[in-house]
Amino acid sequence: MSPAVFGHGHLRLYLLYVLDERAMHGYEIIQALSDRFGGTYVPSAGTIYPRLAKLEAEGLVTKQTDGRKTVYAITESGRAELNARRDEVEGIESGIGDSVRRLADEVRSSVTEAMSTLRAELAAAARDAAGSVRASARAGAAAGFGSAAGADASTGDVGDAVRDATTSLHSTITETRSDARAQVQRAEVLLGEFRQDLRTELRTAVARGADIRAAVDELESRLSRLRADIGTHLN
Repeated sequence: MSPAVFGHGHLRLYLLYVLDERAMHGYEIIQALSDRFGGTYVPSAGTIYPRLAKLEAEGLVTKQTDGRKTVYAITESGRAELNARRDEVEGIESGIGDSVRRLADEVRSSVTEAMSTLRAELAAAARDAAGSVRASARAGAAAGFGSAAGADASTGDVGDAVRDATTSLHSTITETRSDARAQVQRAEVLLGEFRQDLRTELRTAVARGADIRAAVDELESRLSRLRADIGTHLN
């Protein structure tokens, strides 16, 4: 968690603030935080789940399994702490507004730089293509097959084609990256929930005096196979 976004201990308090609105599962919490930042900041599962686990250990939130999802809810103790620190919450809300503006400026600058580079590369490609078309047309004209006017018309066609391709390429890249980020975030949430749930079950078994060696051996074996299987989809 970058301290430039949340000050020390502020994310912990803000999670209570978010859960005070309603109970949520992990992905919903991450999405709620992202929405408050206008999409300029999306916390990772590795940032959120350890803090939720600590809040649970302190008795400030509870969690329940709902099908394949783990739902988190604020407790009365959590609500009491939140109410006692309302002034801090208001300060965090104000700070979020400043962070959103700063992050938006950074994103805007990054996009502008990337687009400038892309336009320069495409302009160079267009000049190269236009030069090739002119050379071919003039060679044809010299042989009696065309004219310089035809070369100019062809150059215009190439320019239009490059511009159309640029627009289409930019749209495709944007959509692909957006979907990829969403899938990575989804994977992080799934892994975070699996880790938290399994750790709870293992600790419960240990508290009962159960021997968990066979279960851990099975976990290691299955994770190894799963990693290999998933790798085939990524390569």
